[in-house]
Amino acid sequence: MLLKDFYYDLPKELIAQDPLKDRSASRLMLVNRQTGEIRHEIFRNIVDYLKPSDCLVINDTRVIPARLFGTRPDTGAVIEVLLLTRKSDTDWECLVKPGKKARQGCRLVFGNTEQAEPELKGEILQVLPDGNRIIRFFFDGIFEEILDRLGQMPLPPYITHKLEDKNRYQTVYAKHDGSAAAPTAGLHFTTELLEKICRQGTQIAHVTLHVGLGTFRPVKEENILDHKMHSEFCILTEENAELINRTRREGGRIICVGTTSCRTLESIADDQGFVKPGSMWTDIFIYPGYRFKITDCLITNFHLPESTLLMLVSAISSREIILNAYEEAIRERYRFFSFGDAMFLTDSFQ
Repeated sequence: MLLKDFYYDLPKELIAQDPLKDRSASRLMLVNRQTGEIRHEIFRNIVDYLKPSDCLVINDTRVIPARLFGTRPDTGAVIEVLLLTRKSDTDWECLVKPGKKARQGCRLVFGNTEQAEPELKGEILQVLPDGNRIIRFFFDGIFEEILDRLGQMPLPPYITHKLEDKNRYQTVYAKHDGSAAAPTAGLHFTTELLEKICRQGTQIAHVTLHVGLGTFRPVKEENILDHKMHSEFCILTEENAELINRTRREGGRIICVGTTSCRTLESIADDQGFVKPGSMWTDIFIYPGYRFKITDCLITNFHLPESTLLMLVSAISSREIILNAYEEAIRERYRFFSFGDAMFLTDSFQ
């Protein structure tokens, strides 16, 4: 299976740079994943396509303001640090730019460098084979509170505008700190919409998958089967596992909100399509030919060409149906990527 099979040409002006004022006012493309039939809707009307027997699965991870700008006190060089994975109370695996100025032993200060004692300092302990760094941070107080003051949201590189309100890169149900990127399919839901969905009887289950940047790294291998996914940490509680399993036993649909929720359930589910509570690291790579164990339908955004996310979406339908839907989205001037519009891959419009 070749990388070029997942390419499509996207006009740059269709890349959404800012979130809509009303989250639920995004457009929604309904796609029958079996036949390819397409309908156009407004996202808030998704409630009309959900059933009381359904279980909506949402990822309640919370994005941390993981982008820091540090200074080398010996040279004054500015170094960008992106927190990826917490290794201990003080140590993080980080992406660092420019790497040539951030060798092992390099010291960094963050925040107001004119202070006698900076609020946050760091030292590069190790350079990993993939170029990432292990950085040990030195601070007094609570690291998360310092990060809220000094850090910026790690927006994708295709978003060129600075985000004025950090909360717009969080879902309204974000709860557990740990993500380096938002589970963007969830950005369309408002508290009011979720309440309306619950009132009609649709169940809502939570999973937690802390999104790492590895999910969004470009596939460079010509044969996609040679691509290696990075691991991400996910959690499913006993209460939510029981809710999901009860829906399965009663014949209801499991509808994943976003590829992260989908990857979590597909990693945890057994061959009969049931889940057990627990936590794990997952590096599951879903592409066409994959046999889904538990996911029936998927709510997702429009993804980058040749990305693993586009491959996952193609797997739950077909590459031909998805690329045709993307062509339709381009013709209809849908907004793409993180702050863009949404697609509901479903088995029925009833």
